[in-house]
Amino acid sequence: MSIEQNQSVLKLAWPIFLQMLLTMALGYADTIMMSHYSDVAVGALGNANQVMGFLALAFTIISSATGVVVAQYLGAQKYDAMDTIYTVSIGFNLVLSLVVCSVVTVFSGALLGAMHIPQIMFNDANRYMKIVGLFLFSDAVVNTFSRIFNCHGNTLIGLVIIFSMNIFNIAGNYLFLYGPLAYLDLGVTGVAISTSTSKVLGMLVSFILFKVCIKGRISPRLLRPFPADILTKLIKLGIPSAGENISYNIAQIIITIFVNTLGAVAITTKIYCNILGGFSMVFSIAMAGATSIIVGHNVGAGQYDRAYRRVLTSLAVAISVSAVISGANWLLSPFTLRFFTQDKNIVALGTSILFIAFLLEFGRCVNLVVIQSMRAAGDIVFPTLLGICSMWGISVGVAWILGIALHLGLRGIWIAMAADEIFRAVVVLIRWKKGTWRNRAVV
Repeated sequence: MSIEQNQSVLKLAWPIFLQMLLTMALGYADTIMMSHYSDVAVGALGNANQVMGFLALAFTIISSATGVVVAQYLGAQKYDAMDTIYTVSIGFNLVLSLVVCSVVTVFSGALLGAMHIPQIMFNDANRYMKIVGLFLFSDAVVNTFSRIFNCHGNTLIGLVIIFSMNIFNIAGNYLFLYGPLAYLDLGVTGVAISTSTSKVLGMLVSFILFKVCIKGRISPRLLRPFPADILTKLIKLGIPSAGENISYNIAQIIITIFVNTLGAVAITTKIYCNILGGFSMVFSIAMAGATSIIVGHNVGAGQYDRAYRRVLTSLAVAISVSAVISGANWLLSPFTLRFFTQDKNIVALGTSILFIAFLLEFGRCVNLVVIQSMRAAGDIVFPTLLGICSMWGISVGVAWILGIALHLGLRGIWIAMAADEIFRAVVVLIRWKKGTWRNRAVV
């Protein structure tokens, strides 16, 4: 029985929703707990995570393609190839991630220097990046397993894994910053150790649950003879899929460089607003992920009309909920921002930024749901090319004009990012309704 027939979008989406909240919490736990320790350390962690987040996009080349291939093969009921797909995906991502770990650890100083990070933040950022970067391979493995679990309809498994990682990370942070190990005065180093350990724990739990729940097999024996056709298919799907994310993150790095020239208040405000703004898009990400799973199964089974209707229904729900959350986020921002800081300049600037973010979320919601469904259907290249042109032409270009040249600062930069999201949303929605994505299945 297909996943469409026995599971609704919301049944698939709610564990993804909680999983995304916990994933964000795992990333933000360091920032939130450090905000009561040092505002300078917050800026250091924010810059370090931005660099590592960009380099970690190499992992999404295979993990994103794994989601497309697994969903469509399951929809087409081609179960005999699954163990080979699992082995190729995990094995290739593990090798690639070890290369990235080496680059991050060896060249952390040079990478942070290219970001023009303020000198007062440099040493903390460098220490954090060297330690966490050494264990980035665990992220690659966890992300790939998560795609596999989700495509099987077992979205609850990812929630269990992320919950375990969060509990361990928060407990470790507390021990190093405020608890029995605070006397060591490790600060950022202690947080990095806690974060890295929680990631390795998540990798081990993922493998165990894969064996128990999916009953899948990962073995070098499945690589003889080498399944070049599967790897080629994953790479051909993965490179364009990852291309949009890579373009987005490069654009965000350039924008961060713009922000770094505006001073400490703008840098810290950006980090805090990204944290609060991130919660506005969590439901949209969950709906996008759940919808794309069903679209992948539908397309694999040749049910294009069901896929078309499902996306439009999911989009209506996602936009409604996103509007409520982002609106509340803006209205409550004078109070929520004080959870991080008592600096009146940061609170005032952050409140105006979150108003702009309220408008930005409408475009981002459409992009998340529709583009992920286009990828699940096999329509990979168009959203990547659109994203590259729009992000650089509007997001980066207009950000420089408004934020730097016209001296609108962080507000001008956020306006540019909103314009980029809204423009792309209009284009991809038109493409989905025209049906250009049909008949692009990989099975």
